[in-house]
Amino acid sequence: MAGTVRHDTEMVMKVKQELSQCTDPIEKLRCQCLARGASGIKGLGRMFRIMDDDESKTLDFKEFQKGLNDFGVAVEKEEALKIFSLLDQDGGGTIDFDEFLTALRPPMSNARKQVISEAFRKLDKTGDGVVTIEDLQNVYNAKHHPKYRNGEWSEDQVFRAFLDNFDSPYDKDGKVTLEEFINYYSGVSASIDSDPYFVAMMRNAWKL
Repeated sequence: MAGTVRHDTEMVMKVKQELSQCTDPIEKLRCQCLARGASGIKGLGRMFRIMDDDESKTLDFKEFQKGLNDFGVAVEKEEALKIFSLLDQDGGGTIDFDEFLTALRPPMSNARKQVISEAFRKLDKTGDGVVTIEDLQNVYNAKHHPKYRNGEWSEDQVFRAFLDNFDSPYDKDGKVTLEEFINYYSGVSASIDSDPYFVAMMRNAWKL
């Protein structure tokens, strides 16, 4: 799995230090998400998608605040309003949550974005923009997994556990979109300072 526990631990320690010095509201929220590990931003994104009942891909302030609270991110109402108004550029009273997640992701170089997209394209065998267990069966060999080898898990359970890295604890649908894949790896990326190291890690992990 690209994105090791060690990187996650180092990043969590780093962002917790940064959090005490953060003044920018969006940066503060980013740090709070990353303090949960590489999956923090991805988890918040999935939470907002679940709340978007009418599939408008937009949130009003009430929904935005509820999403933050439900996800357990400690943001004062005044601070949430600041973030919301920074993102509601036309003053229409709603924000586009894809734009919000893009603003929330730690900045990444083009080299990192390209290698993440390349890995996703390799996984998305059907080219429909969603990775499923069927897609993974063509790329990921479950038979090497220790729990498969000792008879504890079936191949499907191995794939399910693999997808759980990207899936959300709130809505396990066994599918991963490109957006979720990028949200996850933006978290991993935040723990790695060197572009060449990140790119090499992705290439090795996904045999690109």
